[in-house]
Amino acid sequence: MMSAVSQWVELARRWVLDHVSEREGQALVEYALIIALVAIAAIVGLHFLGGAAQNTLNNVASTVNSAG
Repeated sequence: MMSAVSQWVELARRWVLDHVSEREGQALVEYALIIALVAIAAIVGLHFLGGAAQNTLNNVASTVNSAG
């Protein structure tokens, strides 16, 4: 999981560097902070929603198995 996240962060970092090369250093730092916050929010969201999705799928599987 972490390797996928680190690959995504590296891809985002490269994109920012390619698209904001004409910007001042302060703007680059702001973009990097925004990307970092979005990445953290996505990881936290997936962490919490992953358990809920797994529980829902387990409930569906249990219902299908008991009906058959």
